Formats: sequence, structure tokens, C-alpha cells
Amino acid sequence: MVTDKIKQLAQYEDKVAQLRKTIEDRLRRELASLPEKYGFDSTQAFIAAVKQASGGKRSARGGALGKKRRKRAKITPEMKQKLKSLVEHGKTGTEIAKILGISLPSVQNIKKELGLVKARK
Repeated sequence: MVTDKIKQLAQYEDKVAQLRKTIEDRLRRELASLPEKYGFDSTQAFIAAVKQASGGKRSARGGALGKKRRKRAKITPEMKQKLKSLVEHGKTGTEIAKILGISLPSVQNIKKELGLVKARK
């Protein structure tokens, strides 16, 4: 019956919640023990050592440590004309992106805007 399945589901959900709490508690204890495990007197000293080991840089949006995000490019009409000229001279999208200092998707978007790409069928 459906009610039996609902009861069974509720039991499983309770078990999952208990398991989740157990994992969170264990992780918290393991993290709290790291400074002592590596011979540090305090959490602050351990954190300072980790920061120094990683170059003191923090990860941005999950990226690699120390990588900075590229500043957003300002696409000007002159840049669009330069892109059109480069396309006419047979440059690839990647080459154009490097020359103009913009991303490949930006190159593709500008080419589409200028009607320089063939429509897909």
C-alpha cells in the first residue's frame, strides 16, 4: 500500500538525517583536531601556516588558488570593426580573442551580431 511506502520513506529520511548529523559532527571534530595533529598550539597559528603555504591567496568562486578574474572587457565599435577586419583576413576566433584581449565567447557573440557566421541548419 501507498501508506506503507510513505512510512518507509519517512524512516529512510530519518536515517539520512541522522547519518548527515553524524558526518557533520565527525567532520567538525576532525577539522578541530588538525592544528594539534600538525603540531600547532592554536587554530590561528595553523590557519596562518595554511595561508602562507598557499601564498596567502584565497580561492575566488571555487577557482584555483591565486587566480584572478579577468576584468570585464569594454566592447567598442572600433573593436567590432577590428574584429571584422581580422575575420576577413582569415584569423581564427582564438587568434582574434588574443589580439583584442577578449574572450572567445565574446568574439563569437560579436561575429554573430555582425552577421559573420553562417546560420546552423
